[in-house]
Amino acid sequence: MVQKLDYLKETPSQTAGPYVHIGLAPGAAGFDIYERELGWDIAGPNAKGERIRIEGLVIDGTGSPVKDVMLEAWQANSEGLYPHPEQAGETEEGFKGWGRVITDFDTGEWGFDTIKPGRVMGRNGHLMAPHISLWIVARGINVGLNTRLYFDDEAEANATDPVLNVIEWENRRATLIAKREMRDGSPVYRFDITLQGDNETVFFDI
Repeated sequence: MVQKLDYLKETPSQTAGPYVHIGLAPGAAGFDIYERELGWDIAGPNAKGERIRIEGLVIDGTGSPVKDVMLEAWQANSEGLYPHPEQAGETEEGFKGWGRVITDFDTGEWGFDTIKPGRVMGRNGHLMAPHISLWIVARGINVGLNTRLYFDDEAEANATDPVLNVIEWENRRATLIAKREMRDGSPVYRFDITLQGDNETVFFDI
């Protein structure tokens, strides 16, 4: 007699879920837990360089803003240095080079203030263009998405960036370029992230 095997059914994929804000950005979720919330200040008051603001939306495949996203940002200082023990040189006191923001629950807009990063030396000895690395999580995203933000007023540096040039199609490279405008005398860069569709942002396997 052949015994029939019972196979276990697949379990649902685990996504970031609704608790990501409570655990990682409680202040934005209405929980006053910390005196100073982790990730609120990227550059600190002593950072040199140009003070800038970055704003955008995360857009789904239907063209609608996603309103429960968390983004983390990593960047170098204006001299291309990271606050890391193995990094040659020193960054300014208070410069963290890392931040965390969530989208507005009503509009889907996200944004943060920082300084414009400098060019960083890549592992292969080639200078990279000024950029900010972003990590994106939300409900429905099973694995966090990694991408980069470059600056449209750094065209010469962008043209030789080793990561941008790995992307074969120029129209796809354009999805990583933030557009500069002036608002009340201060520079603001617009960077919308598209999860699916014709203008899908380039994401990296890291």
